[in-house]
Amino acid sequence: MRLAVALLGVSAVICAAPVPSSAQTEVKTVEFPFVTLRNRTGSDDPAEYYGGARSDLKAGRCRVEELDLGVLAPLADVAPNFLREELLQVVEVQEAAPAEILDRLQQTAGGRGPALYVHGYYIDFGKGCRRAALLQQNADLAERFLWFSWPSDGAAAYYTHDEADLYWSLPDLAQMILKLERRFGPGKVDVIGHSLGARGVMLALAEVANRHPDTRLGHVVLLAPDVDFAIFERILPRIRPIAQSLTVYVTSGDRPLALSAQLHGYPRLGEAGNDVSRLAGVEVIDLSALPSEGPTGHLYHIYSPAVGADLQQLLNRDLPAAARSGTVQQGDTLWHLGAGE
Repeated sequence: MRLAVALLGVSAVICAAPVPSSAQTEVKTVEFPFVTLRNRTGSDDPAEYYGGARSDLKAGRCRVEELDLGVLAPLADVAPNFLREELLQVVEVQEAAPAEILDRLQQTAGGRGPALYVHGYYIDFGKGCRRAALLQQNADLAERFLWFSWPSDGAAAYYTHDEADLYWSLPDLAQMILKLERRFGPGKVDVIGHSLGARGVMLALAEVANRHPDTRLGHVVLLAPDVDFAIFERILPRIRPIAQSLTVYVTSGDRPLALSAQLHGYPRLGEAGNDVSRLAGVEVIDLSALPSEGPTGHLYHIYSPAVGADLQQLLNRDLPAAARSGTVQQGDTLWHLGAGE
């Protein structure tokens, strides 16, 4: 059913004769390590190897491939970016001891160290693998990417369930961040969180800072953070000293964040328009001028080439916002990406 819907969407796009994106032809096979707090399901389907129940920490590697479309393969080259996930499938999951996964990551990450990624709400294991593969590619994080998969239920109606599971996962997330920093060294570990996962990153970093204020991380990146803006402002003084840089990506028209703001009664950090001048020491990247890469406005980190290029400059070249191509400074803490295009 998922593939059928995707192909219908691609067929509609062909009628419009879009210009192919070079990024759309790059994903063939992507493999990356993960750590997870999900339960084993016993399913033979790799995409359902783990479920949404809480469990002890496990680790392994996930392999994602493009679907074999046969005679329909040209459709993939003209598919809009937001349909790319539907053209991917999880083909293999290999479990391994967490120490073994970190040993191998230490061999492949090189001098830069790892980039730990924490997903958001409404993400089952299969969807998480596919989206992690797209982020690894878009941000060019091959060989240093590590996915932290907490037990999201993967159901749109279970937002509060996911919040509870995220909070339950915080001690393990904080411990993993500490373990990586001790293993790879000060300033070598980047931490990336998307949406509700960005809230988890913020809270885990607060715990890390409280327990081990001598910890020194690399770049901390919060993408479309589903975080109460005022709460972030209060916690920021604790977490800012332990990171080389702290970057927040925001945009207007992010529908899931707008719904979250209604649900919680307060603006979200990932929404454009907040008074970010109050966030000393943070670089806020406003993406509102970029073309929409999907119907929700929430998944630019995996679909937008411009965001991918900006992440590459930050995470792989250590460039601050003022030195990155495409950014235009609008205030002490605010930059617009794509405003000059």
